[in-house]
Amino acid sequence: MERKLAELAKEAAKSAYVPYSHFQVGAVLVAGSGKVYQGCNVENASYGLSNCAERTALFKAVSEGETSFSAVYIYGETLEPISPCGACRQVLSEFCTDETPVYLLSKDLEAMETTILELLPYHFKKTDLNTNV
Repeated sequence: MERKLAELAKEAAKSAYVPYSHFQVGAVLVAGSGKVYQGCNVENASYGLSNCAERTALFKAVSEGETSFSAVYIYGETLEPISPCGACRQVLSEFCTDETPVYLLSKDLEAMETTILELLPYHFKKTDLNTNV
C-alpha cells in the first residue's frame, strides 16, 4: 500500500456531501495510465439516488477515457477498515481485473489488502453477458 494514496483517499472524504448519514467516505483509483482519481460519497434526500465514493471516482475516471485500474483505496472514519457495498463491488469489477488490489482503510489509515475477486467472487463478467441464446 502506498501511504500517499491512502492519504488522498482520506482527503477525498472531506469533500463528501453527507447531510443525512454524516458518514464521509473517500476513494482513490489508480488508472492504468497512472493517473489518480479521487471520489467521495454524495447523498440525496431520495437516498437511493445517492452515490458512493468508489463509483464517484470510477465515473470521473471513465468520463475522462480511463477504462482500467491498477489499485483501489477506500477510506472511512471507522475503527476497522471499511468495505465497499455490493453495487460498488460489481461496478469496480467491470473495470478491474480479478487480481486488482483493493486497500480498505480505517480512520487511522490501518489497511486491509484484498482483491476484486475476494470482494465479489461471483461477479457478473462481460463474457457472461455475451452468450448466443
